[in-house]
Amino acid sequence: MCLGAKQTNLLGQIMQTLAEPHEEKEIREIMGDLVMQLLGAQYYASFVWQPGSLSFAQPIQINMDPMNLRAYESYYQFHDPITPMMQRYQVAVRATDVLPMEALQKTEFFNDFLNKDGLYWGVNLYAWHQGQNLGDMRIWRDKRRDNFTADELRLLDMLQPAFVTALARAQRSQTSESMTLNYLSQRLTSREQDTARLLCLLYTSDAADE
Repeated sequence: MCLGAKQTNLLGQIMQTLAEPHEEKEIREIMGDLVMQLLGAQYYASFVWQPGSLSFAQPIQINMDPMNLRAYESYYQFHDPITPMMQRYQVAVRATDVLPMEALQKTEFFNDFLNKDGLYWGVNLYAWHQGQNLGDMRIWRDKRRDNFTADELRLLDMLQPAFVTALARAQRSQTSESMTLNYLSQRLTSREQDTARLLCLLYTSDAADE
C-alpha cells in the first residue's frame, strides 16, 4: 500500500485523536470528518447498536439530511437489506460485498432512503469489543465516483483496533462516572447533592477559563 503525504498526515491525526480522552459521541464525530478526508468520501453516518431493542440509535451524520436519518431510525433500518449482513463482519466491508449494486438499486431502501442524499458506494466499519458492537462508521460516495478499493478497506482495518479501544475506554469512563454519581446520590441529602452539583459546575467553569 502506497500512501501520499496527505493520507499519512491524516492517519497521524486519526491515531492521535483516538489516543486522546474523548467522549464516545465526540470520537464518532471527529472520526467522521477525518475518515471522509482520508478516503475521499462525501457522506458519513454513525450509530450505536442497542441490543435491547435490536436497533441502531444515537445517530451522527455529515452531509446527510437529518430528516432522512430520522426516517432511517423509525423505518428504513427495519427494511434494510445490507446493514444487518455488514454488521456481522469484523473488518471493513462494502455494501457491494454483501449485495450486488444491481440488486440494491431495485430495493425500497436504495430508492427511498440512500438515493435521497445521493449515497451510492458505501463501506462500513463496526467496533466490536467482547461481543458488543460499540459503534460504527458508515462512509459513502455518490455515483460519480468509484467504489472503495481493497487498499482503502485495509486502511480502515488499520484504524479499527484504535477505534475500538477509544470507544471502549470512553464507555468505561462514562460507566464509572455514572456509578460514582449514583453512589454519591444515595449517600448525600438533597441539599448536599445540590451543593456537590454546584461545586462541579464551578470547577468545570474554572477549568474552561484556564
